[in-house]
Formats: sequence, structure tokens, C-alpha cells
Amino acid sequence: MQENLYRDLNSYLREKYGCRVQKITVDAGLTCPNRDGSISTGGCIYCNPKGSGTGAAQRNLGIKEQLESAKEFLRKRYKAKKFLAYFQSFSNTYAPFSSLREMYEQALEVEDVVGLTIGTRPDCVENRVLDYLQSLSTEYLIWMEYGLQSAIDRTLHRINRGHATVDFQDAVYRTRERGIPVCAHIILGLPGEGREEIMQTAEYLNRVGVDSVKIHLLYVVEGTKLQRLYEKGQYRCLDRQEYVSLVGEFLSLLSPQMIVQRLTGDPHKEELVAPQWSLEKRENLRAIHQYMHENGFYQGKYFAG
Repeated sequence: MQENLYRDLNSYLREKYGCRVQKITVDAGLTCPNRDGSISTGGCIYCNPKGSGTGAAQRNLGIKEQLESAKEFLRKRYKAKKFLAYFQSFSNTYAPFSSLREMYEQALEVEDVVGLTIGTRPDCVENRVLDYLQSLSTEYLIWMEYGLQSAIDRTLHRINRGHATVDFQDAVYRTRERGIPVCAHIILGLPGEGREEIMQTAEYLNRVGVDSVKIHLLYVVEGTKLQRLYEKGQYRCLDRQEYVSLVGEFLSLLSPQMIVQRLTGDPHKEELVAPQWSLEKRENLRAIHQYMHENGFYQGKYFAG
């Protein structure tokens, strides 16, 4: 547990494998139903046409090549011995089943890759895909990462998310029914949300029973509807102290068994509009830890059970 404040991912993986296990981000070149017209063409208001991708697919780097090129660097930097292939950009269950199976298996063929973490939307994961992943989970660690962002349906509508909380609950139920753990992505600082709505999302995650959470700051990037709102003065970013205090309180409401995979995002410097402090990851983490220590917060302090 990170300084006894929260249950962190690295500690969980070290307990499971007895060594440092590092995620490697993979760009499979997929898209999203909220961009290709299946749901919408605009995407979420904070997402630009690059999504959260690395651009590796556009540079014609295959999945194996992406993994192999990252392994040696991560071995040296973190002394990692095992790796998880993290399919991150856009919706990584949004493709024909045969294509998905091929890309997952390519990743698992790479030496020392012990599992997959698959980022996707909760409204585009078929039972056939989950059944296949369940079969892989007998030998590999398989995690599904679903973007929820908020447990408030009016917020989901406001940000053009294209799904509702009921879709998230359905995906979580079907996934956990197959013994596959679920990580929820949530965002703090969404338009129209304050402390009350954010803490409702924390309590919702407990009720639904997710296994893990990634907490992100909403930052403004170029080429998004959010940028236009920001430049018109219709959206204000959280300042660092606001964000730090919200994270501390959010964690205090979560089940102590939930794994905390992330406390803030990693914006690309070249496309970030605001807030600039979001680039200072080390300082932001230090501020969160300090705030929690000084205020007696820790994960699960106010968990109702």
C-alpha cells in the first residue's frame, strides 16, 4: 500500500508475481463508436482525434514491435521483469472478433508479457469477446478497463459520452460474472460537477463493485469542444489544491480493497491547453500524499461497507 494511504497497483502486482511488473501502452489503431458515427461523430467533449493514443499505429509499428521496443527501456528504468500489454487508445473491443483475437494473441506471444489490460467503453463489449478473454484468464492476467467518467447521467449527457450508467453496470456485471476484474476510469472536474457529484461517483463505484479505479484530472487539449468552451470562459479548470483535496476525499470513501491504479492523468505537453500544472506529475502526487497525511485521510476511512 502506497505509504499506507491507498492500495496501489505496483504493490498488488508485486504481491502477485514477486517482482516488478510494468504496463506497456499499446496502440492498436482502433477507433471509437462515439467518433465513427455509430453513436456520434463528435466524440466526448474532452477527446481530440488522437484519443489517448501514442501514434504508434500510424507510424506502422505493430503490436509486437511496440512491446519489444518498450521492454528494454522499462527493464532499465524500473527493473521490471514482467509486463502487461495495455491496449489504451480509443475502444479496444471495437473491432471484428477475429481482429481482436489476433491482436490480443500477438501481445501474449511476446516474452515476459503475463497479461492484458484492455481499455474500452462499457457499451461496446460483446459476450463473445468476454468469453474469449475468460478462456485466456486461466493462464494470463486479464483486466478490463471501462471508461465511466462520472456516475451522474446528466454529466454523461453533457460531455457527449454516448452511454449511461446502466451500460456501465451491465458491462461490469457481465465481466465480473466471468471472473475478469474491472477497472473504472473516472474524471474529476467535469463541467457542471462539484464535490457532491464527485463523491456520489465514489460511492457508486463501491455499490457496483469494481475491483480498481483510475482517477483522472480533466484537462483541456487542443482540437476539442472543451477547448472552445474554455476559451469562451464557459469552463474553468480545477486548480491544484482543489484537485488534491477532491482526490483525498474521494479515496477516503472507496473500499479499502479497491486497487488504485492512477491518481492523475498524463497530458501530452505539445497539445495541452490548460491547466499547465497538470504536467507536474511528481509534484501533484507529492501534494496528494501530503494532503492526505496532514488531514488524516486514507483509502476506506469513510467507507460505509
